[in-house]
Amino acid sequence: VQLQASGGGLVQAGGSLRLSCVLTQRTIGRESVAWFRQASGKEREFVAAIRGSGATTYIDSVKGRFTISRDNAKDTVYLHMNSLKPDDTAVYYCASDMYDRGSSNLRRYASWGQGTLVTVSS
Repeated sequence: VQLQASGGGLVQAGGSLRLSCVLTQRTIGRESVAWFRQASGKEREFVAAIRGSGATTYIDSVKGRFTISRDNAKDTVYLHMNSLKPDDTAVYYCASDMYDRGSSNLRRYASWGQGTLVTVSS
């Protein structure tokens, strides 16, 4: 499977963005897909995951602001981000786990997209 992330950009605090992750060369529906982010000088951290069943998990700092969803017909997973804060500034990566574990552990994800930069200005 290959993943292509897009949708990043520059937005003011309080604004919204929608990231997209298109999966190719494999039909999604059973994989878990997650979004991770990496701010400058920091380790990559888990943001949200969605399992093949549609069950979702989020890191506490984005609960109520971010929503992960999937459109199997389009082989695409989305991350809807609202009420953005400067602390959300990072490169966002999508990743897939063929074993559908819905994990927050980045080591569970074998396939990664190239990343898309989100910058939130204050």
